[in-house]
Amino acid sequence: MAGHSKWANIKHRKGRQDARRSKIWSKCSRAIIVAAKMGTPDPDTNLTLRYAIDEAKSENMPKDTIEKAIAKGSGKQDGVNYESVIYEGYGPAGVAVLLDCLTDNKNRTVPEVRKIFEKGGGNLGASGCVAYNFKSKGQLFIAKADADEEAVMNTALEAGAEDFQDNGEVWEILCEPTDYIAVRTALEAGGVGIESAGVTMIPETTVECTGKDARKILKLIEALEDHDDVQKVHANFDISDEEMEAMQDQ
Repeated sequence: MAGHSKWANIKHRKGRQDARRSKIWSKCSRAIIVAAKMGTPDPDTNLTLRYAIDEAKSENMPKDTIEKAIAKGSGKQDGVNYESVIYEGYGPAGVAVLLDCLTDNKNRTVPEVRKIFEKGGGNLGASGCVAYNFKSKGQLFIAKADADEEAVMNTALEAGAEDFQDNGEVWEILCEPTDYIAVRTALEAGGVGIESAGVTMIPETTVECTGKDARKILKLIEALEDHDDVQKVHANFDISDEEMEAMQDQ
């Protein structure tokens, strides 16, 4: 679940991930395998692999599991051949949904993803129907209690960040994907605690969702995230902190 800037939404996603650790690790392994296969097994020269490893580490994936995935991708071990596919569609209230998938059988994945969309009150669309509304960006969230605002902002901007925003409990930093590693490394070197970080798809425009629409879109996103072939779900819904808290209390 990514693409919107509300921190409450990010926390909601992380809470679900904690409860689904084994599935998350399986998806991280798949991403590492494909990245190593498409490039070199060295994350210093393979940026896609570096992103995949960083994400796996952020999910507390064991080092030996990461190394095994790299070995599979680099051909040192036999493994399944995965193909990277992007699917696009619409959810309730016209929310745009973009899926990053890795599959060994598109003929299986497409109908399964279509069924999830339809069951969730949306529909799978044609290629390009929503992708135009998303831009790839590095996104980092910094807890306000952990660092000085001016120091964090200066460090991030000097390292290549292009935007620094107050997002309630956290500061949100955006940068080009090519600057993500430099920005993250600079912040970590400065002792800044990073709450959440990664390269994601940020929507150009958002759809505000409340009430039933908010509950429906979250249910759809969660169903898509639960599919084994879906690596990441990006959507342009915007649900307020108050709305998120109200739903969690129900």
